Amino acid sequence: MDAKSRNALLFSLSLLLSISATFSAPLRYQTLTPGRLPTPSALSWQDTDTAAEFNDAELETDLTTNNTLPVHLQLHHLDALSSDATPEQLFDLRLQRDVQRVQTLFSLAAAAVTRNRTRGVGGGFSSSVISGLAQGSGEYFTRLGVGTPPRYLYMVLDTGSDVVWVQCAPCAKCYSQTDPVFDPSKSQSYSVVPCGSPLCRRLDSSRCNRKRTCMYQVSYGDGSFTTGDFSTETLTFRKSKVASVAIGCGHDNEGLFVGAAGLLGLGRGRLSFPTQTGRRFNRKFSYCLVDRSSSSKPSSMVFGDSAVSRAARFTPLLTNPKLDTFYYVELLGISVGGTRVPGIIPSLFKLDPAGNGGVIVDSGTSVTRLTRPAYIAMRDAFRTGASSLRRAPDFSLFDTCFDLSGKTEVKVPTVVLHFRGADVSLPATNYLIPVDDSGTFCFAFAGTISGLSIIGNIQQQGFRVIYDLAGSRVGFTPRGCM
Repeated sequence: MDAKSRNALLFSLSLLLSISATFSAPLRYQTLTPGRLPTPSALSWQDTDTAAEFNDAELETDLTTNNTLPVHLQLHHLDALSSDATPEQLFDLRLQRDVQRVQTLFSLAAAAVTRNRTRGVGGGFSSSVISGLAQGSGEYFTRLGVGTPPRYLYMVLDTGSDVVWVQCAPCAKCYSQTDPVFDPSKSQSYSVVPCGSPLCRRLDSSRCNRKRTCMYQVSYGDGSFTTGDFSTETLTFRKSKVASVAIGCGHDNEGLFVGAAGLLGLGRGRLSFPTQTGRRFNRKFSYCLVDRSSSSKPSSMVFGDSAVSRAARFTPLLTNPKLDTFYYVELLGISVGGTRVPGIIPSLFKLDPAGNGGVIVDSGTSVTRLTRPAYIAMRDAFRTGASSLRRAPDFSLFDTCFDLSGKTEVKVPTVVLHFRGADVSLPATNYLIPVDDSGTFCFAFAGTISGLSIIGNIQQQGFRVIYDLAGSRVGFTPRGCM
């Protein structure tokens, strides 16, 4: 037997021993109390928010001169805008949006390797840029004021997009939104960006109009887009105002966006809200997304030093030289039932120098996607640990489901995500979720043939997820919505 054959045999024996040790070790379990699909609650914005549009200007704090004052926002899930739908219909729509979202993120990651920035003078845009927000797929939104005096609008929050934009009058084409369309002519603080200015050059896709002012365009993977005047405007967060934020004032917005007036881009790019306001909020923000089946506390977001929790477990941010929008982290492995899953190794999640692969944390994706070899290994380990539970048919993108009808509680294997420097132990409700009102629960992960893996918001529920850009790190605080 030659050396190459001996090495292959030794590797096979080692893998068999590892697998045998994995399944012979006692598994760790935690208790799941089966719940029901959440019914969306009515929006609970205080009436004072609307009254503040015209009456509270003297109470506002100008964050241009105070860079330490934190801002706290209440977040709501998109389902709150569709309260006439049944829980089953809402869940189905959520999964449909999720598929669109993930396809768009994959397209953006793939295109970034070869994409060239383009801009021109006059005429149409010579090319479009795929954004992180798929059609209508922003999952969480908040209410903030745009302009002076502030007009309060629902805005989608998205860590996978950079450009901030709102629909603006006059509309060449606008989709339906809950609030009146923003009219820049009625704002004292609105100002167009000159063509050729540093702000205009930061856009990936821009052109100049006949008035020599800057035009922007953001296009999405499904063919929808927003285009209009690139401008600066004042944004107001519960009476705390931030002046001179670069935003797109969209006069042509084609696509089925849902309810909200625009988008607050929270990515890492040069035009995202965190990057633009870095000095004012010390380049820190966080959010905590509650389990929507529990209505005890609302989801929330914090900008500023208060966003960072002392109890957080941090992992370093990685940089993709080809794509600066996403928040890349290093996933080293996954444990199921208290034991590392064999075959889930760091190389499966590696971000290579060409910008391929990697793992991102994303607020707008619901279901975590893992590159397929890692997902299959994890799924099989979970199936083995949950073999006492009665299986149910596959559901949508989920291939591991259980019939928990009539159960008041069940034991399920623990799941831990091992990031560099941070082990994140998931509550059972973050990975075994109801998909109907008949007691069917599914393992809330999915595999993908793309090299990019995505940590979605179902797995983030209940954690305060901290984006400390000054420290180049992402943190996770368990039970962080308190």
